[in-house]
Amino acid sequence: MENITITCISHTPKTVPIEKSIGMVLLHDITEIRKDDFKGVAFKKGHIIKEQDLDHLKRIGKENIFAFNIGKDELHEDDAAIRIANSLIGQGVRIQGEPKEGKINLAAQYRGLLKIDSKRLLRLNMLGEIMCATLHNNTYVHENQIVAGTRAIPLVIKKNIVVKAERLLKRDSTAVIEVQRLNKPKAGIVITGNEIYYHRVKDAFAPILTSKIEALDGEVIDIYFSPDNVEDIVKGLNVLIQKDINLLITTGGMSVDPDDLTRFAISKIGARGIVYGSSVLPGAMFMVSYIDVRKENTITTIPILSIPACGMYYKTTIFDVLLPRILAGEMITRKEIAELGHGGLCLNCKVCNFPICPFCK
Repeated sequence: MENITITCISHTPKTVPIEKSIGMVLLHDITEIRKDDFKGVAFKKGHIIKEQDLDHLKRIGKENIFAFNIGKDELHEDDAAIRIANSLIGQGVRIQGEPKEGKINLAAQYRGLLKIDSKRLLRLNMLGEIMCATLHNNTYVHENQIVAGTRAIPLVIKKNIVVKAERLLKRDSTAVIEVQRLNKPKAGIVITGNEIYYHRVKDAFAPILTSKIEALDGEVIDIYFSPDNVEDIVKGLNVLIQKDINLLITTGGMSVDPDDLTRFAISKIGARGIVYGSSVLPGAMFMVSYIDVRKENTITTIPILSIPACGMYYKTTIFDVLLPRILAGEMITRKEIAELGHGGLCLNCKVCNFPICPFCK
């Protein structure tokens, strides 16, 4: 990383008659007090004085103020914030309102997966006079949710620093902050286990998974129950992949016991990209794979997410972490799963607030 030189700007307060202050920058807050009505800031530090402000200033007893002019090589914090924000945002992200005290918020235009280029974000924040704070990469966000905030730190900033930031942020074809749309899940579910198939115990997976799919504006197309038998599981998988689904979920049979046969059945139908085992707890015996299916002369790739029994007990597992990324079209490999190990230990809070927590962040 190149060495960064920080240049601080210092403006000496200057007493200016208000009639001569139009276009100048206020160097201090001005308080207004109205009997039995209001006490607070009428004009904030950094405000650019306008002609329409003069009567208001006179009403609160101000004939002179501390102010200064912005140089030709400088930018006011609000103008800098807008330029930086425009350079940060890509698809699915918008500027929310006007800058307030130099800060401007960025919000999601629709529900989706937040993507942050953390390397370029770091380089931006290393400039020293400009900052941007974001939510974590790969966070599932809602429409109008604030995903980032940015500002110039000093009241006035040198233009060359903002230009440098703009060049840095626009260096790649993708933006630093984007929101990717999610495909609406149309799920087929294979629920395995002799104890469920033969009605020895009541199934708990179907309502849990249905709720999670519907929370993402999706639907469960069909559910197939299978005993612990490779041929029966294969039959269920083949039945579902021929239906109008874009996601296949299996439950149970992911451990190392003799009756845990689900992963063998998935391999038998020709699944590829199989990754068995994760660096996340709960969900160590999770598996992801993909099956290519020909439908109407078109090859469609369907992700297969295989959930171990922990998905029935814990409210949040690796399934919840990866599902939005799958629906955004990401191909999950061993690398993506291994990266989740740092932060991949669930705290098992009494009240689960996922994703507002450190799990898999």
